[in-house]
Amino acid sequence: MKIIIAGAGAVGFHLAELLAKENQDITLIDSNSRVLEHAATHLDVMTLRGDATSTSILKEAQVNTANLFIAVTTSESTNLLLAILAKQAGAQKTIARVNNPEYFETTQLQSFQSLGIDSLISPQLLAAQEVERLLKQGSCTDVFNFENGKISVVGFTLDNTCPLINKTIYEIDQANSDFNFRGVSILRGYETIIPNGRTVLEKGDHLYIAAEHKNIDKALNFAGKQLKPIKRVMIIGGTSLALQAARILENQYKVSLIVSDKEVGKRFVEKLHNTLVIHADASNIDVLKEEGIKRMDAFVALTPNSETNIITSLMAEELGVYKTIALVEDVNYTHISKNIGVDTIINKKLIAANKIFRFIRKGKIKELISLNGVNAEIIEFEIHKKNRLLKHPIKDLHLPQKSIIAGVVRGEESHIPDGDFMFKINDKVIVFAQPEAISQVEELFK
Repeated sequence: MKIIIAGAGAVGFHLAELLAKENQDITLIDSNSRVLEHAATHLDVMTLRGDATSTSILKEAQVNTANLFIAVTTSESTNLLLAILAKQAGAQKTIARVNNPEYFETTQLQSFQSLGIDSLISPQLLAAQEVERLLKQGSCTDVFNFENGKISVVGFTLDNTCPLINKTIYEIDQANSDFNFRGVSILRGYETIIPNGRTVLEKGDHLYIAAEHKNIDKALNFAGKQLKPIKRVMIIGGTSLALQAARILENQYKVSLIVSDKEVGKRFVEKLHNTLVIHADASNIDVLKEEGIKRMDAFVALTPNSETNIITSLMAEELGVYKTIALVEDVNYTHISKNIGVDTIINKKLIAANKIFRFIRKGKIKELISLNGVNAEIIEFEIHKKNRLLKHPIKDLHLPQKSIIAGVVRGEESHIPDGDFMFKINDKVIVFAQPEAISQVEELFK
C-alpha cells in the first residue's frame, strides 16, 4: 500500500514507525529538515522536504497513486486543505487531524466528506474518551469491550495480595470451574509475553485476561482485585483536553477541576455545568489536600507538563486515591507506567496514531486496539468468506506462536474457545498478537 504522511511530528513519526514494520511504501513530507533527518535515520521510509500544500511537492510524492493520504501537521486548517488537495489529485482515501470538537457533528462531517475528506481524527477527543473508558472499570488499568460488551479484555497488576502469583496458567485454569477466562498477555518489566499453560505468573506482572463481560467481576475477584466504583474525580490542568474530559465526565461523576490560571478558570466555568472549577496551584500537594484529594476515587493529571502529571499522580497514589491517570507528551514515558506506580499513562499522539493505523490493516477488521506500554495489539476480525478457517479446529490452524485467540462472538453468544473450537461465517474473532505475528494473522483472516 502506498501511504503519504504530511507532518513528521510525534503523530506522523509514530505512525510512520508503525507502518514501516508492515513493509508499506511510505513517504513522509515535512518542511523541517531536522525531523526528516531523524525519521530517515530511524525508519525505512522515503522523506520529502517542502510545503505539503504545494502542488509540486504533492506531485513529486506521487499523490495521484496514493492509497492513503494522512495529514497530521500541527495546523488544523493545513490538514483540512491537504486532505482536500490530495483527494482532488487522486488519492484513494484521506484522513485529516483536527482539534475542534464541532467538526465531528454529523452535518460538519458530511460537509467535509463532500469536499473529499474521508475521515477526521482528533487526538484531543480520543484522549478524553480514553480517560472516560479507563474510569469505567476502576480495578483495572485497561478495559476493552468487544461487540457491545459480549467479550472484554482487562488488564491489572499482580500485587502482594494476588493469589495467582507463582502459579502457572494451567494451574489457575484448573482451580477455576465457575467461568472461562484466558490470560492473553503479560507485561513483565518491558517485556511482553504471550502466555501458555506452563507460564508462571510473578509478583509485579501486569496481566491481561479475556472473559465474557458478565464474568469480569468474578474474574477480578478470583484474582484478588478489590472492586470499587468511581464516584469522585479530580482533574488538574487548564488545557483544552482537561476541559474536554470534564465535559464528558461531569454527568457521570462528581468532578473537581483544578486550574492554575484564573482567566482560564472563568472560561471553563462558562462551558461546564456540573463541574466544580477551582483556581489553585495543582503542583502543590498541600493545595491538593486542601481541595479534598484524599476523598477522591480517581485523579486525572492533564497539565501540559508530563513530569508534573506523573509526580502529582504518584502523590495521589500515596494519599490513597484509588485510580490515577497521567497524560505525557514524551512517548518514552508510556512504557514505564506499570513500573513506577501510576495506574495508567496516556499519550494523545500515540492514541491518534494507533487509531489511524487501522486503516491499513488487511482482512475484515471490526476493531483495532494498541495497549499502553505493551508490544502487541488486539484485533477483531470477522469471518467473512469460506476459507480454511472454517474447515479446521483452532488447534490445526497454525496460528503464529506470538498470537492467541482471546474470544469469539457468534450472534448473541460469546465464547472463550479451546483448541477444538471451529469457526463459522460471521463469527467475530478477537486476536491478541505481537508485531512479528500480525502479518501472518492478517493473512489467515483476510
